[in-house]
Amino acid sequence: MGVSLYYHARRSTPLTEAEAAEVQRITAARQASSPYEDEESLYLYDHGASEPDEILTGSTKLPRAPDRLLPVVAHVLDSVTELRRALPDADWQVHIDDLDIPWEGDRGYVLPDTRA
Repeated sequence: MGVSLYYHARRSTPLTEAEAAEVQRITAARQASSPYEDEESLYLYDHGASEPDEILTGSTKLPRAPDRLLPVVAHVLDSVTELRRALPDADWQVHIDDLDIPWEGDRGYVLPDTRA
């Protein structure tokens, strides 16, 4: 069974042409800079059948290899951080299966510190 990182952005107005172009630019650049060519990276779904208020949604299947997991998670969270900064007025949700990933202002999306 695999674990995935999911990301969603919603708002009442659709993307403008400029915003859509910026999302495409960020997505292409982040996919090209993925730490491993043979692992899934940032992946956005086609919005043809999505809910009307969804402006961006996607997921990344995370690697099973322990030495690759954190570099991929960090890269994708950095990618989603860049997308959120490009679309700051949207309502964002990012999570790894049932674990919500918080937004931390200047830092962006980072894994929560679960140490006691």
